[in-house]
Amino acid sequence: MAVHFYNQETDFLPKGRVKINQWVRETIHNEGYRVGEVTYIFCSSESHLEMNRQYVGHDYFTDIITFDYCDLEGRGVVSGDIFIDPFTVEDNSRILGTDPTEELHRVIIHGILHLCGYKDKSDEEAAQMRSKEDFYLQRFPR
Repeated sequence: MAVHFYNQETDFLPKGRVKINQWVRETIHNEGYRVGEVTYIFCSSESHLEMNRQYVGHDYFTDIITFDYCDLEGRGVVSGDIFIDPFTVEDNSRILGTDPTEELHRVIIHGILHLCGYKDKSDEEAAQMRSKEDFYLQRFPR
């Protein structure tokens, strides 16, 4: 199956998509699953905010929204649409004092980890998610 990259209401697409594709696929396999159809859509802050309002119930900007279409129990297939607001990612990197590319990669893998079944609502879940993000960021192909 495949990992796709699109943009919507922005010209942004991440650099190094071949490496990102490989990294995402390896992460899914490392988590014990198979790659289905994973689509990254990089969109404007305005359209991302509207999706937040409509589907998540948040009336504020976020960097990622993940729509999960996985069949983890049946066939072990990871599939979903991952909407990323690259402008909020960039703002967050400035606020956090992180490298913008690394922050983007963190968000990219964060979406995959959600599709692999990880949650981040409780403090314990968020700590586990952050640990997994750090683990996979270290494995990004250089």
